[in-house]
Amino acid sequence: MRDNGVVTVGPEPLSFQDVIDVARHGAAVRLTDDAVAAMSAARQRVDELAESPVPAYGVSTGFGALATRHIDPALRAQLQRSLVRSHAAGSGPEVETEVVRALMLLRLHTLATGHTGIRPVTAKTLAALLSAGLTPVVHEYGSLGCSGDLAPLAHVALTLMGEGAVRDRDGALQPAAEALKQARIDPVELAAKEGLALINGTDGMLGMLVLAIHDLTRLIRTADVSAAMSVEALLGTDRVFAPELQALRPHPGQADSAANMVRVLRGSGIMASHRDPAACTRVQDAYSLRCAPQVAGAARDTVAHAAAVAGRELAGAVDNPAVLADGRVESNGNFHGAPLAYVLDFLAVVAADLASMSERRTDRFLDVARNHGLPAFLADDPGVDSGHMIAQYTQAAIVSELKRLAVPASVDSIPSSAMQEDHVSMGWSAARKLRRSIDGLTRVLAIEVLTAARALDLRAPLEPAPATAAVVRALRETVPAPGPDRFLAPEIEAAVRLVAEGGVLAAVEQVTGPLE
Repeated sequence: MRDNGVVTVGPEPLSFQDVIDVARHGAAVRLTDDAVAAMSAARQRVDELAESPVPAYGVSTGFGALATRHIDPALRAQLQRSLVRSHAAGSGPEVETEVVRALMLLRLHTLATGHTGIRPVTAKTLAALLSAGLTPVVHEYGSLGCSGDLAPLAHVALTLMGEGAVRDRDGALQPAAEALKQARIDPVELAAKEGLALINGTDGMLGMLVLAIHDLTRLIRTADVSAAMSVEALLGTDRVFAPELQALRPHPGQADSAANMVRVLRGSGIMASHRDPAACTRVQDAYSLRCAPQVAGAARDTVAHAAAVAGRELAGAVDNPAVLADGRVESNGNFHGAPLAYVLDFLAVVAADLASMSERRTDRFLDVARNHGLPAFLADDPGVDSGHMIAQYTQAAIVSELKRLAVPASVDSIPSSAMQEDHVSMGWSAARKLRRSIDGLTRVLAIEVLTAARALDLRAPLEPAPATAAVVRALRETVPAPGPDRFLAPEIEAAVRLVAEGGVLAAVEQVTGPLE
């Protein structure tokens, strides 16, 4: 929860907004007194196990397939350092700052539950990194989505030890030791079990899931707007979106999408121009227009399911072994990422299908056999000008890529650790490709908005609905009205920014009020 601009972290679940505030907006964090008390109590039990002659996994043994070796007390500090250093084996491009900050916050929350046996000082150091805006360098590859996001989390743990590299608040790359010194943060000497407690969680894939749900929630509403603009500019009908028709098939997301489209199209002069049956001989619109609420609605319901899974995970404490309330320290399999991996894959299907339908609507604008009186390719002088011909190629290329990204990662288990970890979730990989899918969907919807706005202008003197006209005005602040061919790539990027930053929704909602 927020407390004077600071996200407080305790045993209670974090909210989606907490994750967004810390990951994207750089909010500072503070551990609650309840968290410190819970960690202190659990740590006492871990210290007792560390002093016992009976081996305890993660406390006085090796890890994974090496868990059969009992580690002498004199070597246990080295054991923790070795665990973190060896597991910080990521490779490839750097992961985005927002993902790493989300991962750090979510690991901090699990520590704060008191079920990991971490010392409060170690958790406070992790909180201090977040508050100081220091982001460990984490790499694309290294997590199998089981036994936690091991390599990504190990790079964070390495920073707590004063090793590795970080990005500061301005994005500058620094050695961790130097950055911690400048921020007046003391490196941590890890004690028994702490290395394992820092790296054994689903925090990376969960963080990316929360960010994806936030983005898709906005993009699905934007898809309702872009579909409405296309229906309007293609002289379609809004009668199929009537609530009494949606009620015949009571999917909640479908009803919300249809209601949004009705509100966006209200007051359209273009729609009014062809309501007379004598003047309009078409019986039904194409599926990409008529069935838009069914597809966007199914996407909504899928995102709602994913949000329920993420909410349960946000309420969890993922570590192995776990310290229970009665003092027992028990091995478990809660680190397996299957629940998250499945919905991450499911959301990539949603992104691909929404984009596929959007591209089909765009394509209809460009074909004189289907665009009902608009010029070929919406060109100023067809033949001399190509209009939006290649913008649709760009959409098609992205949609094809999204279909490849929709192939599930979660079915592709591969064994590791000498067959001790013989089934893994690949949830991290599912999350990474979903981020690319969301970027692609954003671009496809932006090109539909750009094309539909051009078509609405070409319908003059007929007037669009006040809400769709507001989108056209917002776009025209950076993209000129239709005319001879111009350098199109910057105009597409301007539309992408308008969609990604919520400008399309903001323009509509100033007219309609908040959409569903």
